[in-house]
Amino acid sequence: MYDFIIIGGGILGMSTAMQLIQTYPGRRILLVEKESGAAQHQTGHNSGVIHAGVYYTPGSLKARFCLAGNRSLKEFCEAHDIAFDECGKLLVATNELEMQRMQALWERTEANGLERSWLSASELREREPNITGLGGIFVPSSGIVDYAEVAAAMGRKFEIKGGEVRYATQVTGLEERTDEVVVKTTSGEFISRYLVSCSGLMADRVVQMLGIAPKFIICPFRGEYYRLPPEQDRIVNHLIYPIPNPAMPFLGVHLTRMVNGSVTVGPNAVLAWKREGYNKSDFSLTDSLAMLANPGIRKVLRANLRPGLTELKNSLYKKGYLDEVRKYCPSLTLNDLQPHPAGIRAQAVSDDGKLIDDFLFINTKRTVNVCNAPSPAATSAIPIGAHIVDQIRAQVDG
Repeated sequence: MYDFIIIGGGILGMSTAMQLIQTYPGRRILLVEKESGAAQHQTGHNSGVIHAGVYYTPGSLKARFCLAGNRSLKEFCEAHDIAFDECGKLLVATNELEMQRMQALWERTEANGLERSWLSASELREREPNITGLGGIFVPSSGIVDYAEVAAAMGRKFEIKGGEVRYATQVTGLEERTDEVVVKTTSGEFISRYLVSCSGLMADRVVQMLGIAPKFIICPFRGEYYRLPPEQDRIVNHLIYPIPNPAMPFLGVHLTRMVNGSVTVGPNAVLAWKREGYNKSDFSLTDSLAMLANPGIRKVLRANLRPGLTELKNSLYKKGYLDEVRKYCPSLTLNDLQPHPAGIRAQAVSDDGKLIDDFLFINTKRTVNVCNAPSPAATSAIPIGAHIVDQIRAQVDG
């Protein structure tokens, strides 16, 4: 009998495990992960950006957790000798419409309590000679890190304090009883007093295992990246982001300096036909039929048909992808876009056809389930883990 079982070995699961064993030292705590190691999916396939909280609705969980997470993540990295680069982010406006949208972002960053600077075209050029724009916003607290390394350090801290991790252990069934939760896996059956699920791309299916109709479905979007050749590693001094279209849920193609010194370009956002479909050719009939049968996803696809087709075209034809980044970095060429691994974003879609924007939790008497954890979830992993522990503590004390 365990006191707590955690499903998911990404950064949210590891952060929760680390903080849960700090809160309940001496208790039996197990983390199960279906892959052979930690951070095999979203945590290990993202852009690595330490977000500052530029885009998020003031007062939302995203805004609160991101601001706190930006600070606590850097403190964690310093304490565990994990390399990170606080290089700052530049949001670049390339036309008058984007200048208007940039003003709205300026006001939002103020509401979210961020340090930032407004740059004229000449000030932008002085900071970034290879970037072209009418103006920009510089946010110094943004940075870059390897989130897989962070998750691994959290896992080590959990195990040092007595926590148990079982990899290659896939959850196949759940049963919540009056005073315990039965977790059926490919490695056998485990029983726990309480359960936490941080299952990312499988979040809706885990909730269904508990006998709950989740009222949402996970829709996987593949984010495709390119890497610039080594001779372009100094093309930018900061993270370079376009001004996003507020009608679209994603931030657009950006240039990201990585902690290893390279620079990536991306991501776009194309519908994936498999939950863990990192390659363009990946296809699952089961996953595809489940998506197309869902009325919420059909509404989202209809509402975003034109931009969705544009993203698909740019995925298939590199020139369209290049055009997106050349709006602010005109010196890049097709030969500069070299292969780089893609990522998958687990986007929760409600049954009524809304892209769920904020973090979403569904709890029962003995379980806490993270159901939607979009960006900036990795940045926010420590405060999200603390939030989960608070919810568990309320169940234990209640």
